[in-house]
Amino acid sequence: MKLIPRHFFWQTILLILVPLIIAQFIMANVFFGNHWARVHATMTRSLAGEIATIMNFMDSGNMDAAQTMANDVGIEVSLDSALKRPKRTDNHSRESGELAGELSRRLNRTAKVYVDREPRMISIDVPTKSGQIATFDTSMYRIYSTSTEVFLIWLIGAVLIVSVLIAPFLILHNRSIRRIAYAANRFGRGLDAPGFKPTGSKEIRDAAAAMITMKERLDRYNRTRTDMLNAVSHDLKSPLTRMRLAIETGGADKDVLLSDIDRMSEMINGYLSFARGEIPEIEQLTELPPMLIRIARDAATDKEIITEFPESPVQFYARPMALARAFGNIIENAARYTKTTIKLTEMDNANETTILIEDDGPGIPDDKKADALRPFVRLDDARASDTGGTGLGLSIAKTTIENHGGQLFLENSELGGLRIRIVLPI
Repeated sequence: MKLIPRHFFWQTILLILVPLIIAQFIMANVFFGNHWARVHATMTRSLAGEIATIMNFMDSGNMDAAQTMANDVGIEVSLDSALKRPKRTDNHSRESGELAGELSRRLNRTAKVYVDREPRMISIDVPTKSGQIATFDTSMYRIYSTSTEVFLIWLIGAVLIVSVLIAPFLILHNRSIRRIAYAANRFGRGLDAPGFKPTGSKEIRDAAAAMITMKERLDRYNRTRTDMLNAVSHDLKSPLTRMRLAIETGGADKDVLLSDIDRMSEMINGYLSFARGEIPEIEQLTELPPMLIRIARDAATDKEIITEFPESPVQFYARPMALARAFGNIIENAARYTKTTIKLTEMDNANETTILIEDDGPGIPDDKKADALRPFVRLDDARASDTGGTGLGLSIAKTTIENHGGQLFLENSELGGLRIRIVLPI
């Protein structure tokens, strides 16, 4: 619809002011449909009663009493034998129609009412029994309530006050949204937005923070892809060169060639596993203990497995295949380096679940824990010198956990080895 503005600022102004104006219009009509009529009728009856009383004094010939009463109630009275008045009276107007009818009923004679709207005066001509015309001049406010105009002014003023009060807040929110749009546009082109910080209401700040987190994840994704290409180039180039040299010189050894082929197959499988970690999967209601026990029994058939799970483990929506691959990498890594024992623990609360996977192996030094989570980094000297691997296991697990909105930490276990703490939102 063309009548609806496209900008958030003006849409919000309309959203607030239009219902306010409609509500005030309804309130004014309902209120003054009853209040104004009652007040007007009461004031009209009061003035008509005063004029009727004065007329009674005048008809009885007591002019002094009539004049005294007129002065007391703020009415100017005069007697004339004839008056030059316009033919058209205000006996049927909205302001004085009721007064004319009330006077005619009280005096049993026709009263002519004339309204002068410029000085806001009202004149009433009433014939006396002596044949003269008594003229009563008084303020129009004797039959007209000024509260009507004041109330209407306040209604309009309320709209203006609300507009002035909400405008600064809307400007701030609009500015925050524009900053998010500007930053998103730069992020989409692979650029940074210097000085961009979450501002505005909590919801807008949350949206900005989520976008910053998304940017960090995309940067990490791009760095990981670059590292993967570098690792593929480096790890595959060496065995291929060695195999080519051995064949060209005629000194190829079958066992050595098969060993290189196995090594290359292992690396390729690792790269494929890393790529499969991002295949889309439908979220399902997931419970972790059965998954962890199954993976641990398959990966550590000759190790002792200790479990500490709640009686009623929490269930939450997740991608079970992706989580199974992540926990599989972690538990297989623990089974490879542990001496005798692997411990699995789950701790739940209202907002998150925490999984601890511990072993009694050699562990990882504190200064190398950060490197252990980087893709294609092997810490063989920290764990064992003959394990090989592509250095992708923990990196795949970390990426999967973060894609679920969680976090992965490497810590020292009370068993003497490594403890991996995983926190997942529920």
